[in-house]
Amino acid sequence: MSGFTAEHVSAQTGRRFLVTGANAGIGFEVARILAARGAAVVLACRDAARAEAAMARISDDVPGADLSFVRLDLADLDQVREAAAAVRAGPRIDVLVNNAGVMIPPRSLTAQGFELQFGVNHLGTFAFTGLIHGHVDDRIVVTASLAHKSGTIDFSDLDARRGYHGWSRYQASKLANLSYMFELDRRLGAAGRATQATGAHPGVALTELTRHLPWPLRSMTPLATPFFNSAAQGAWPTLQAATGAHVQGGDYLGPQGLGEISGASGPARATKAARDPKLGRELWERSVDLTGVDPGI
Repeated sequence: MSGFTAEHVSAQTGRRFLVTGANAGIGFEVARILAARGAAVVLACRDAARAEAAMARISDDVPGADLSFVRLDLADLDQVREAAAAVRAGPRIDVLVNNAGVMIPPRSLTAQGFELQFGVNHLGTFAFTGLIHGHVDDRIVVTASLAHKSGTIDFSDLDARRGYHGWSRYQASKLANLSYMFELDRRLGAAGRATQATGAHPGVALTELTRHLPWPLRSMTPLATPFFNSAAQGAWPTLQAATGAHVQGGDYLGPQGLGEISGASGPARATKAARDPKLGRELWERSVDLTGVDPGI
């Protein structure tokens, strides 16, 4: 099947990328390929030791790789502000890759009391991007999921106080990610910015995100492996969204196999809800209120 793979990532010498959650899984593979193509890569991760280990692994594979680290914990908006300040104090970024996220953990809260999946996957991403978007010259990539297709956002219960179902809250956070991407691109365009927002989803990729799946599903993973993407394959849509020569603002990329589950990358399908400007505006306004971050666009 034709489509975009890591082999299609062109030389990125002289360009700087910041990849959140780059110490493992898809984020690690994105960082590794970008470094191999000559890019300077900033790994924005919660855990310094894991980031250092990831950079060592990349350097083993790519001698002389230009790598650096900034501590970023999307579950704490105070720390998000510290990370953003550190980024703004450094060299400009060509591409911001918002990859970090959590998937169906037990009910828990961020430092500011938000339900963890909505707080990390959307609010943390919204705040970090909102604080550094003026420092990004080319593209801002937002990672969504096939799960967005069944997602709904209940603005009256964002913190899941009336009940917590991990999967439905994950779906909601991924709908928020994609709605945010489209709204961000609309606003960047309206402001006359050259920077564009793009989106990607990895299909079904076997990464650390699956660690909270119920045991019966985890036990079946070896049988399902041939039908799903590896972390390296799951990185292809993100790499296309970040570097593809013909990608435009508002483009959404994903695997081209049956059901967008696996395969090389190309155009992906977003729901009508995700593309709805009304939802995008409401989500944006609520996110500003909740995070205290107004991106000013």
